[in-house]
Amino acid sequence: MRKPKKRLLSPFKDRLTVAQAAQGIEFALKNARDLLRDAEFMLMNERWPRACALAILAIEESGKPGILRHCWLARSDQELHDEWMEYRHHTAKNVSWILPDLVSGGARQLEELRSLFDKSSDHAHLLDSIKQLALYSDCFGDCHWSLPYEAIDQSFAESIVSVAKVLVSNGPTAMTSVAELELWVKHIRPVWKGPMEDMKRALLACYQEAESIGVLRGDNTSSSMSAFLGLE
Repeated sequence: MRKPKKRLLSPFKDRLTVAQAAQGIEFALKNARDLLRDAEFMLMNERWPRACALAILAIEESGKPGILRHCWLARSDQELHDEWMEYRHHTAKNVSWILPDLVSGGARQLEELRSLFDKSSDHAHLLDSIKQLALYSDCFGDCHWSLPYEAIDQSFAESIVSVAKVLVSNGPTAMTSVAELELWVKHIRPVWKGPMEDMKRALLACYQEAESIGVLRGDNTSSSMSAFLGLE
């Protein structure tokens, strides 16, 4: 078998153009939808562990656009390196999997979702461990061997697929097109990693300008973003 060229397999670590970032976001969202459809197919055919694993992969892919936007905001080589490390690290992409639970518990504003990004929380590592259990045999405790079908049952697989359905967008979403990303960097880069209130107001200004010139995609509006940020 002919070996692929090493150059094609080397991870990209340089700076992205706005067009490259938009394409990366588009591909991530498309792949997330494809993985979710595969998970639903596995669920329909009672392949519970595989359905669970594919749903988790869909969740991870749906987490890539945010990291790619951060890559484009990087102000130094070290920041850029750190963002690419996040992009290729599973737990950095699945932090939002507890979002449906937070929302069902009443969370509606950004401040109420802080636990998603709490570095001391283990929820991202928990989902990654579940993915391993859904794919591999393993050995635990006092030499207890585990198989995916022993670890993942129907109800659990259905719950993870349901989470993926919430997180994976069916259509266009905000801050994914070239026009939107140009506004994103215009407004967010000057305040990136600065005071939270400054970042909130910059994000709202970004949505307001995108909406005013007719390039804002998806269902969110500047009004809904204002409510989410608590800036009403």
